[in-house]
Amino acid sequence: MKAGVSTACMYPTVLEKAFLSLAETGVKTTEIFVNSHCELYDPYKKEMLAMQKEYGIDVVSVHPFTCGIEPMMLFTAYERRVTDMLDYYKHFFEYMNDFSTKYFILHGNKNQNFCEDEMYFERYIRLQETADSFGVCVVQENVSRCTGGSLDFLVKMKNAMGDKASFVLDLKQAHRAGNDPTEMVKALGKNIKHVHFSDCGKSGDCLKFGFGEYDNEAFFTSLKEQGYNGSVILELYRNGFGEVAELAENCQAMQNYLNKFD
Repeated sequence: MKAGVSTACMYPTVLEKAFLSLAETGVKTTEIFVNSHCELYDPYKKEMLAMQKEYGIDVVSVHPFTCGIEPMMLFTAYERRVTDMLDYYKHFFEYMNDFSTKYFILHGNKNQNFCEDEMYFERYIRLQETADSFGVCVVQENVSRCTGGSLDFLVKMKNAMGDKASFVLDLKQAHRAGNDPTEMVKALGKNIKHVHFSDCGKSGDCLKFGFGEYDNEAFFTSLKEQGYNGSVILELYRNGFGEVAELAENCQAMQNYLNKFD
């Protein structure tokens, strides 16, 4: 398992500066959170690609800023929106190809927007089929305010689609939905392809690794038992750490911890 850091941790610092800050402090594994449409293109993309090459950074995942409109664009009966969104996300998949990135984060539908499970699964499959031609894997996140925040729903999704369903497990979102992340690992198993990590305790649910009281030993043991060998990405809020060097140090501490599971 590889520890990494999301550029989202430094929001609202602009993407290329956040990426450079992580690179300069020695972070080698990252998730890119694209905050605006223009960042998909030059000169921003060119600058980021140059930094990736110079510092040897593995960009394992991309998170789109468009997650807020996914309910309207992908999960209603208005077919033209679906077609438009599938076409638009090709821009992200092309961007990911440039960075040799595998995983694309999907928030999906919100609970306020009614969508039959069968329609949801059909739309996910169509998005994944679009991503297939780019070698990209779409991972459904368990965001507490969204349909995917329900473990029951995610299990339905897994059962309905089998290996075609892929998930990113976010620990803070699990806690906010009243789910135990370790139990989620047991329920979703090998369909978990990516992890957003934050510790949880009396001080909050979005803490640095080792600063909470959650049983991380049980969590990572369960992940390893499922054969997980992917990335574990620190995804914190800006008030959860001081200088960027502190974030990089915490990432290294988590990597040192993860090494014992190899």
